[in-house]
Amino acid sequence: MRKKLPVGIESFEDFRKEDFYYVDKTMFIADLLYNWGKVNLFTRPRRFGKSLNMSMLRSFFEVGTDKTLFDGLKITQEKELCEKYMGKFPVISLTMKGVDGLDFESAKEQLQMLIGTQAERFAFLLASDRLTENDKAKYRSLTSLNNGNYQMTDAVLKNSVQTLCYLLSKHYGSKVIILIDEYDVPLDKAFQAGYYDKMVSLIRNLFSNALKTNEYLYFAVLTGCLRISKESIFTGLNNLKVHTITDSRYNEYFGFTDEDVHGMLEFYGLEIYTDIIKEWYDGYQFGGVSVYCPWDVINYCDALLEDPEAEPENYWANTSGNVMLRRFIGKSDRQTRSEIERLIAGESIVKTVNQELTYSELDRSINNLWSVLFTTGYLTQRGRKSRGQCSLVIPNREIWELFINQIQEWFHEESIADTKMLQRFCEAFPKGDAATVEEMLNGYLWKSISIRDTAVRKERKENFFHGMLLGLLQFENNWEIESNAESGDGYSDIAIRTPNRTGVVIEVKYADGGNLEKACEAALEQIETKKYVSSLQRDGMKEIIKYGIAFYKKQCKVLEG
Repeated sequence: MRKKLPVGIESFEDFRKEDFYYVDKTMFIADLLYNWGKVNLFTRPRRFGKSLNMSMLRSFFEVGTDKTLFDGLKITQEKELCEKYMGKFPVISLTMKGVDGLDFESAKEQLQMLIGTQAERFAFLLASDRLTENDKAKYRSLTSLNNGNYQMTDAVLKNSVQTLCYLLSKHYGSKVIILIDEYDVPLDKAFQAGYYDKMVSLIRNLFSNALKTNEYLYFAVLTGCLRISKESIFTGLNNLKVHTITDSRYNEYFGFTDEDVHGMLEFYGLEIYTDIIKEWYDGYQFGGVSVYCPWDVINYCDALLEDPEAEPENYWANTSGNVMLRRFIGKSDRQTRSEIERLIAGESIVKTVNQELTYSELDRSINNLWSVLFTTGYLTQRGRKSRGQCSLVIPNREIWELFINQIQEWFHEESIADTKMLQRFCEAFPKGDAATVEEMLNGYLWKSISIRDTAVRKERKENFFHGMLLGLLQFENNWEIESNAESGDGYSDIAIRTPNRTGVVIEVKYADGGNLEKACEAALEQIETKKYVSSLQRDGMKEIIKYGIAFYKKQCKVLEG
């Protein structure tokens, strides 16, 4: 029986017991122990296997673990290490991705629920003969419920993880391992919802007690997208080791390497899709290792097994919002927009990258947002970081498409804000006023972000400008507008039917080499030879106006046929 593909599975135990395909990352355990750190923070973009690795750590270290979960995996070759560490520690495992309340009180309740639910796993502590009645009262303070909610005082909450460590350590006679996944999600949500300072204070106290002044801690591992040290969340934590996407160690354990992907494609008989998967989902550089986004590879392979003709999709972007990218594009000045155009063209830009930003610093400078795009996976590095600077690029086709979509949405929002100008632009089309269309379209191009003429295939450039033009024209909600509609012997780019029976057909071209006039003429000739007006004629349009519109960088030319 063929192994199942683990779409959306983050539990290591489920992987192993339910016979999912598993890319063996278990040597992460050995490297973590051999390169010892009391508190270890790993920052990686979302959907690169952080949660699965944390689940794997819990399954390996926790008392009572099912050791057969690791049968046949690489870590079992480390016999002395397995004998010493496997199943030998109490483990506190917290996943903070669900702490996303719309206000501080609801977020605090979610955090209480998270810690209280974790404490419930250790209900046996109430029967422990190693704990005093006072110890058991401390345990009850973590698990006391009222109307389904955990009723912790602020003081209990701030000390909750340390308290649980103390109780577990006393019961087992062993120090405790703490795993905190997605530690920065509560801060991100608080920043967006406006209660940031309160959440910073709460997390700072929680972490300080659990990670800094906790004599019962053996070691801790935290994961997140951003390193947030200037927040003083980790104040005085001298034993913190931070492993970011620019560091060399551990990078093969987050994401899929070429070897990982080739093994998966071979296993499922999908080798013919190697190149397209590489184009769409590879290209991230963590330290010196090139990696794919595993979420994308797994989802696309799953789609291909169902339909061998399935097209690649933007799986990564669809898993959550893209607030940071929209914020960046919305705040970009003329210089920044030019740099975005270079990135879209496949070029690199050199930027100073700061991986220790606070959320409150994000809006102070556009350079801070460059850093966040890098650390969260919208951009990646080429070559090695030097003196704080990175050569940044868009990693792959998936993220390129995401940039394009976000730019088009931003442009649409910006353009519809000036309704009088947009109405004048649209009204020029059925009037046959090519001069006004050209003048105003050039104005829009200058203010927007466009596709430059290098590295990007012609049809993709044309699609970009086609989408921009279509977004502007859709301001007229009384028009019937079709995009890529079948007509005559082909598909016209844009066809418009107006209430007064005027039809408009538009063909968009990208003028390679800059000859806009020639590209417009080619567009008009295509309208004629492909008989794009035929569907408009069948629908009773009394007058039909034809436009050839050519683009080149930030210039356009409009000719009426």
